[in-house]
Amino acid sequence: MGHAAYAEMVNRLRAHQASLDTSDLRWRREQLRVMRDMIVEQEERIFDALHADLRKCRVECHLTETGFVLGELSHALAQMERWSRPLRTPTPIYLQPAGSRVVWEPLGVALIIGTWNYPFQLVMAPLVPAIAAGNAAVLKPSEMAPATSAVIGELVPQYLDPDVVAVVEGGVPETTALLEQRFNRIFFTGSTRVGRIVMQAAARHLTPVTLELGGKSPCIVDGSARVELAARRIANGKFATAGQTCVAADYVLVQREIADEFVGAVADAIRQFYGPDPQESPDYARIIDRHHHRRLDELLEDGEAAVGGAHNESDLYVAPTVLRGVDDGSTVMQEEIFGPILPVVDATDAEEALAFVNERPRPLALYLFAEDDEVVERVTHATRAGGMCVNETVMHLPVPGLPFGGVGQSGMGTYHGEWGFREFSNPRAVLDHGTRFDLSLRYPPYSERDESLLRRMRG
Repeated sequence: MGHAAYAEMVNRLRAHQASLDTSDLRWRREQLRVMRDMIVEQEERIFDALHADLRKCRVECHLTETGFVLGELSHALAQMERWSRPLRTPTPIYLQPAGSRVVWEPLGVALIIGTWNYPFQLVMAPLVPAIAAGNAAVLKPSEMAPATSAVIGELVPQYLDPDVVAVVEGGVPETTALLEQRFNRIFFTGSTRVGRIVMQAAARHLTPVTLELGGKSPCIVDGSARVELAARRIANGKFATAGQTCVAADYVLVQREIADEFVGAVADAIRQFYGPDPQESPDYARIIDRHHHRRLDELLEDGEAAVGGAHNESDLYVAPTVLRGVDDGSTVMQEEIFGPILPVVDATDAEEALAFVNERPRPLALYLFAEDDEVVERVTHATRAGGMCVNETVMHLPVPGLPFGGVGQSGMGTYHGEWGFREFSNPRAVLDHGTRFDLSLRYPPYSERDESLLRRMRG
């Protein structure tokens, strides 16, 4: 498709969206219901595509992809009527009789650009609040996950109204052409580097953006932590999808006296999850392509593999690996890893770990394992991050009432549940001023008495 074809597509979606009665929730519910039907009826095809792209196992596909989106759909269908209600707010006395409210308007047409590590979830999950808020949308799945992109491109037009949702497949040329169009919101998930490109393109039309980026999400293991539990939960969050998760722990700061115990517990957890040879495990995913595999190979050289370290480019395999002896200035400690490599760094105590974290850009997520309530309070209030878990990793994502998003270089804007509905809505201020009474002192000419009365009314 050329520029003219994309412009025609966006204009068609915009015209259809504008023709809808956006105060009527029925068409929104219908689209969300058919999206749910699509996932339930075609889940096996989606699983096959995800396995072809990333060799994800069925359980992981359901937990992190289809099941995640189904959870968002169920929550939106149950709550969207409440979300859509006008928000009443008090009106000052000098404007009485009057009523003030905020009404939630759809923005128009959204562009949703997904990425390859969760290629189904990260396209379809943002679509849920976009539709719940009354918008039309253009979906751009990642070309780096071609099987999943093809399934989305085939199934979405079969189930959802093509005048509400369109799919554009392809690579950089197609994405570039789409970014030349005028949208009412651009929702992008991906790297900080590409996020800057998206934001620059959006600026040409003053289009608001939601950027779900990444960064180095730290994990602090305090001396008071339950070490075995911490190791198991950190390993589970880190090595799912072979570490290709934006909110996976990027490195661990562990109190020095328990560091060896922690590394041993991570090794035990890896054996429990994937057996003696993770390459043979049906539950362990693969790296997306050779380029990323070679990048991870180089990162393995930045420390000593205390656990794992094996890799096989022809199989796109990198073992779940714990690195020790890493230098703070090394690439593995400076760039987002996005793979199954976990540097473990010793810290004297929670204060040293805090200083280490706060010297770096604000992360997408921060994790703390501690049984000491004072340490939990200290770390919670002394750090800044998009999200945080205490004695857990990653699991803040499926909680529908929690906002998901970054801060600073890790992104801007939030979604999931009601937060996504607000992200794809315009909060229009409405003042309905009655006509039975008109306060004369608000009009000139003003007297000293008028000024005094107005000052008292305004508090």
